[in-house]
Amino acid sequence: MSFFNSEFVKKEMEEITELQEKIYDSVFKFPTMNNKEKLEHIEILERLLNKQQILYTRLSLSDDPQAKVMRDNIVKEAKMIGFPDNVDIGYVFSNMCTMIEAMRKTIQENT
Repeated sequence: MSFFNSEFVKKEMEEITELQEKIYDSVFKFPTMNNKEKLEHIEILERLLNKQQILYTRLSLSDDPQAKVMRDNIVKEAKMIGFPDNVDIGYVFSNMCTMIEAMRKTIQENT
């Protein structure tokens, strides 16, 4: 079975798309949100990042040619937005998690 034919993978990718849409719909509103709304936004962002990280790991472990293409495209896109050629995407995810936690902590301190 192809990686992308898996019902589980399809469901996860749909959830990622839904979470991305929620984030995109409210990202420019973030500065005007109250602290409760900001924390909710951060929780959605955290869930999205977690699902993306898991999907990336699955892509990396898969032997499916289409999965390898998608993984390679993710790496290419990271380079296009300025990440160095030898960057470890796992490291990027880890740093993003740290940033999200710092955002949460800052908001909670201001509550």
